[in-house]
Amino acid sequence: MDPFEMMFVPMVLFMVIVAPIWIVMHYRSLNRSSRSLSEDDRQSLDEMLATVDKLSHRIVSLESILDADHPDWRKAEKPRSE
Repeated sequence: MDPFEMMFVPMVLFMVIVAPIWIVMHYRSLNRSSRSLSEDDRQSLDEMLATVDKLSHRIVSLESILDADHPDWRKAEKPRSE
């Protein structure tokens, strides 16, 4: 029996069953890993959240200063943008 004939059935089984499952699992794992944030993205997100916290504290401080200096500033008519 020729070595090619001996390998024909296992090769066909590999190409029909194993290879497609292998390819699907490979791309599924790539998709899962791309969903999570990289370390640089996490660091940038943390920095942005810290900046947002600082800005919100500044807004609260500015509003308290305005409330003390001009108590009716919230009731002032807002300009219309048309």
